[in-house]
Amino acid sequence: MVLCLGREWEWGCDEVSLLEIIRSVLISISTNKLRVFLTSLGIIVGAFTVILVIGIGKGSEASVAEQFGRLNAGTILVSPGREQGGPGANVQTDKLDRDDLELIQACPAVDSATMTISGGGTISYYNTSYSTMVAGAMADYLLLNNLELEYGTNISDEDSDKRHKVVIIGSDIAEMFFGESSSLGQSININGKKYEVIGVLKYLGDTTGGFSPDESVIVPYTVAEKYVLGGRTRPTITALAADMESVGTAIEEITAALTVNHADTIDNFQIRDAGSMLEAAQATSKTMTTLLVSVAAIVLLVAGIGIMNVMFVSVKERTREIGILKALGARKRDILLQFLFEAVLISTVGGMIGGILSYIVVPFLGFFEVTILPSLNGAMLAVAFSAVTGTFFGYYPAAKAAALKPIEALRQE
Repeated sequence: MVLCLGREWEWGCDEVSLLEIIRSVLISISTNKLRVFLTSLGIIVGAFTVILVIGIGKGSEASVAEQFGRLNAGTILVSPGREQGGPGANVQTDKLDRDDLELIQACPAVDSATMTISGGGTISYYNTSYSTMVAGAMADYLLLNNLELEYGTNISDEDSDKRHKVVIIGSDIAEMFFGESSSLGQSININGKKYEVIGVLKYLGDTTGGFSPDESVIVPYTVAEKYVLGGRTRPTITALAADMESVGTAIEEITAALTVNHADTIDNFQIRDAGSMLEAAQATSKTMTTLLVSVAAIVLLVAGIGIMNVMFVSVKERTREIGILKALGARKRDILLQFLFEAVLISTVGGMIGGILSYIVVPFLGFFEVTILPSLNGAMLAVAFSAVTGTFFGYYPAAKAAALKPIEALRQE
């Protein structure tokens, strides 16, 4: 047994045992707690960031899938674009109208189609008011958007033709205004006018995008157009292809149908199927996740440089110790492993701490309406990346320590 600067080394015939090397590393870390903590801080932050951004990316992908989950894969959305105009120009939008809807409904590859308008509105019940989205819809709106009623009746064609002031409310609105009481037959105000509640939508849960059915209300199309939203709204048409194989044909037929009334402005309209929109949105989400992970990787890279600098300082401080070990028969590999293990241990433990912190912080981010889905793969990637960082940046200082000559090392003050 040999005592070297407070560290006990047990020698075999010609080399230090791996257990003794690990024990020496642990002793070195325990005697320099503050320096080790500051060194690993960058790794902790980097691992924490990697796990969070991967979780945010997965949460974004899930939200996108949920947003389009209400739409059938054969759903086609038709919306108007704006005409070109210079800055400040009073340019009108080329709108869709009932003639366009009828032409689209007549397309052979289209099974059904409906028209919708939406905009902001204020709803109130006694002393409770809430600003939300108001949708003007036709009788087949719920069917084409995979929405179901918890109870009550749907809006009918007669409601729209005769402009009946009736409303279907989301489940959150029903709970906010009426609690456990039945809302059917009750009256709520929309922008100051009374509407009778005829139905309540089934709860869907969190969704993204501009329209959340749980927090919105639906009125007959003509009622929304005349009394709630006015004539400045931009109607959209939702069509359903006869089958999945007919989606491409349906898009071509819809384009031809719109050309009848909008020959000069047909390029201003957007005609997209739900499947393509979902793929595009998910691709965008994955690109953003990749960019965020790259930023986190840069944080780990900077942390790795910090580890290398600290390890160089450690080598400098322990030069005489290295000389004594070599004089006693320690091989270059033993010295290399000692310093390399120290760097890897610091970075790996830092990655684990960052992972634990990320799982602690995730619930609190829910208050900021950030959707995060932490995954085991993300945590494993962060820890593995941290270990690789420690190995890469710890190797050179360890190699420098191992290359020291015993006589020169012993001469160091």
